[in-house]
Amino acid sequence: MDIKVSGRKTTVTDALRARVDEKIGEACSVFDISPMTVDVVLRYEKNPANPNPAIVEVTIRARGSVIRVAEHGSDMYAAIDSAADKATRQLRKFKTKVVDNRQQGASAADVAPIEPVEDLADLLIPADEDDQLVREKVIDVTPMTEEQALVQTDLLGHDFYVFENAATGLINVVYHRKNGGYGIIKPRIETLDE
Repeated sequence: MDIKVSGRKTTVTDALRARVDEKIGEACSVFDISPMTVDVVLRYEKNPANPNPAIVEVTIRARGSVIRVAEHGSDMYAAIDSAADKATRQLRKFKTKVVDNRQQGASAADVAPIEPVEDLADLLIPADEDDQLVREKVIDVTPMTEEQALVQTDLLGHDFYVFENAATGLINVVYHRKNGGYGIIKPRIETLDE
C-alpha cells in the first residue's frame, strides 16, 4: 500500500511520518486490496482561538471509490490518531457495502470514480460576492444506481452527490435531510404534444 504524506505550510518530521505509517497503515489493513492509494495532508490552522489547530486530511482511493476523512486535534499526533479511527470506521462501512452489493449482484467496480472536493466551503459563495461566479467544478458523471450514489455520499462525507441514474439516464442528486434520512432530486420530463 502506498501512503503519501505531505504538509501544508508545516514540516513533516520523520516521527510524524512514522506515526502516519503506523496508524493510517493499520486502519487501511481493514480493507487490504490493491490498488489502494492513501494521501495524507498534515496542516495547522492559524487561528489562535481554536483549541484544535492540528488538522489531518486522509484521502483513500480504492476500487474506483474515494473515502475521505478530516480530523482536528490539539496536536498533530492526536489528530492522526482520531483520523485513523475514523478511517477505520469508514473503511469498515465501505467493506460492508461492497459485500452487500456483491451478494445482490453488483460489484465495487460499478461504483463510479469521483473527483473529491477539497473543502465544501469552496462551493459556497460569500454574501458580498453572491452575484459572481467564483468557482467552476467539472465532475465526471457515471451511471449508477441510487444505492451506489448513497454509498458515495457517505464515503465522501458530503451532504449531496450528483450522479447519472443508471435506470433513467438522467442527472439526479441525493442529499442528506436535516431531519434524518436521504432525499433525491430528479428532473421532471415533460412531453410536448404535437
